[in-house]
Amino acid sequence: MFGRVLVANRGEIALRVIRALHELGIEAVAVYSTAEPEAPHVLLADDAVCVGPPPAADSYLRIDSMVAAAVTTGCEAVHPGYGFLSENPAFVEACADNDVVFIGPPASVMREMGDKVAARRAMRAAGVPTLPGTDEATTISQARSSALAMGYPIMLKAVAGGGGRGMRLVESAEELDDAFAAAAAEAGAAFGVDSLYVEKVLEPARHVEIQVLCDAEGNVLTLGERQCSLQRRHQKLIEETPSPALDPELREAMELAAERACRFVGYRSAGTFEFLLDAEGRFSFIELNARLQVEHPITEACTGIDLVRAQIEIAAGTRLAAGGRAPRAGHAIEIRVNAEDPSRDFMPAPGRITRFRPPLGPGVRVDTFVEDGTTITPFYDSLIAKIVVWDRDRPAAIARARRALAETVLEGIPTTLEVSRTILGSPEFRSGAYSTSTLANLNAVAV
Repeated sequence: MFGRVLVANRGEIALRVIRALHELGIEAVAVYSTAEPEAPHVLLADDAVCVGPPPAADSYLRIDSMVAAAVTTGCEAVHPGYGFLSENPAFVEACADNDVVFIGPPASVMREMGDKVAARRAMRAAGVPTLPGTDEATTISQARSSALAMGYPIMLKAVAGGGGRGMRLVESAEELDDAFAAAAAEAGAAFGVDSLYVEKVLEPARHVEIQVLCDAEGNVLTLGERQCSLQRRHQKLIEETPSPALDPELREAMELAAERACRFVGYRSAGTFEFLLDAEGRFSFIELNARLQVEHPITEACTGIDLVRAQIEIAAGTRLAAGGRAPRAGHAIEIRVNAEDPSRDFMPAPGRITRFRPPLGPGVRVDTFVEDGTTITPFYDSLIAKIVVWDRDRPAAIARARRALAETVLEGIPTTLEVSRTILGSPEFRSGAYSTSTLANLNAVAV
């Protein structure tokens, strides 16, 4: 096992990883920008290194700074969390060049899966269904031809990256040129690559993902699914497991497809296969997130498996205790609380939190880095906290989630709290029959 690990991230995920390291008896080294020298993750760590000024491009996205921080503090491994460098194969290779273990999949797998077009080809070779779309980086002319052949609506997607960036829904030929230019510009700014591809849009659709753990010996454990259909700007707001859209047969088919894909690409560590599910129950692969997911706590709640600890142990050479399907019980829901203004199309709303009272009580977990007086800066992601609840079944979990949100107090800046309260109380959510179109159609967000 490692003696010292660098946590190459910030905020709530850095705290999450540091706690897992301490539980394993491992020293944690934090990194920070000059904007947050006394951030909670810095204070909790055993050591800390400043990696640059506030803009992420000058600090948390600097491969040389992160590797130097690991080497100079005597770290044997690096945990990337999610976001920033977590899916950057060049970072994985730089760690290896400096004899530092990257806690995640190999660079070769990350590179193939990070290229969404290459990932589509690999999944089809593994016998996993994919949506109709282009199989190479696509010019505007090729996008026009593909859209005519498939029919609108289509989705333009960045070949590299994820997290909803570099994506545009295009509903008519008249929208295509402007959408293509905007998506390419956003992709270039976020990932350094402005290439796009085209994918057919499923409407209505449900976004369902399968969590996996894989060790270096080829053992694959699937940990069930998460439904993530409630999204704004292609980013998730509320997730739950198990999905109300799946029956046991469909669940097994999706987990088997994910297992088959893991073996085909030689995956290792924690990862998430994302699918879209149509009205007839047919599923299609959309992407592999070769890292930990923001919504991982609901899987932990239903399986009892600590995914961060499992990542660390796999990277240290530990074999999975079992493969196949992880046992699971109960129902879990995660509500993301973001510093965003729903009245302005969920635009980020940085500022100072004057009062924060998280919910407590049985079956409630809150992952956060904020307290009274915390400033949410404009430099990083808008996530403030994740409120996670577990109970014996879906109705009980919904009731517990509504109680938890009713207890939550967060003042000083606009947030998504009220929208989430309304969603959980809506007939659409309670029925379980919601889709990726539901949030836009709810009257609650038209504020």
